[in-house]
Amino acid sequence: MTENYESLRIHGDTQVGPGEIDFAVNVHGDEPPEWLAERLRGRIRDLASYPTAADEARARRAIATRHGLTPHPLDQHGPGTARTLPLAGSAEGFHLLANHAARRGLSAAVVHPSFTEPEAELRRAGVIVDRVILREPYAFDPELVPADAGVVVVGNPTNPTSVLHPRARIAALCRPGRVTVVDEAFCDVVADEAGATLAGADLPGLVVLRSVTKTWALAGLRAGYAVGDPDVLADLAAHRVHWPLGTLQLEAVAACCSDEASTHLEEIRRDLAADRAAMCEALAGAKIEVAVRPDAPFLLVRTPEGRDPEEFRSALRARGIAVRRCDTFPGLDPRHVRLAVRDADTVRRLVDAWQAAARDG
Repeated sequence: MTENYESLRIHGDTQVGPGEIDFAVNVHGDEPPEWLAERLRGRIRDLASYPTAADEARARRAIATRHGLTPHPLDQHGPGTARTLPLAGSAEGFHLLANHAARRGLSAAVVHPSFTEPEAELRRAGVIVDRVILREPYAFDPELVPADAGVVVVGNPTNPTSVLHPRARIAALCRPGRVTVVDEAFCDVVADEAGATLAGADLPGLVVLRSVTKTWALAGLRAGYAVGDPDVLADLAAHRVHWPLGTLQLEAVAACCSDEASTHLEEIRRDLAADRAAMCEALAGAKIEVAVRPDAPFLLVRTPEGRDPEEFRSALRARGIAVRRCDTFPGLDPRHVRLAVRDADTVRRLVDAWQAAARDG
């Protein structure tokens, strides 16, 4: 397990070289769907002006509607909008929350293996972090979290294990005086989003972070949002730079929370589920070990036993295949790699390269 801070800042995009088949980055599709691209193109003419309060209000209302948020006395832009905060990607949310914890002198507990950016941001802000390491099959028990943790961070479904934790177990973390942060970057594409998400739950200190860049192929735009405790969100908003989001980012958030997006999302969920099932079958047929049953659009797998993991990843890259190393995730060893779910033809090329690399070793 790698312990140093720099390893926490390693992400999938650094694992992909020019021309390589990308299994390392968890982005669905090669470009945004046409309806979304057209909506963004329609705002190009507005870029000579600064982002407006109306743009932010529209994004907040769309988020509130998407998650059925209840009215609150702090609402300024419509029912439920005090429970929303558009973000320049969910990574900005982790940055703001780390600063929030530092201002209040809170300690933190981060449930691992999980996305490493939250811990990196907490450490950057000087927050004391306690790691809660889950062992395979990575089932979460709220009793594992220290009772005195002022901030708790957990992913659902979790990156990179692809495990979806029961909603009630995460809700059990919430209590007055604690900020519970749930990274739901991939929850929009799980089979039963409504039964899995805590977005919309009225729980003390809850902050749910959502990304709109993974599912909608907008990674280069950096857009997402938070929903949750209005008092916590108000504090986060009060300590941001002016114009924290650009016009296109706000438009993307509003668009990806629209009725049109919800309709398209059902199709994406079906396609991803079918591709994931087919990918698991193909890997099993090739005797490539999937560590745990996946619920997200990626799989945690193991490199061949007896092979040096770094050497094996290099052998895959030599054959044009990029995978995400996972030894940078606390709790995982160098044999673990993450594979994004891809279509059958692309998976076939992965299997061929994997088997060739295994034979040549």
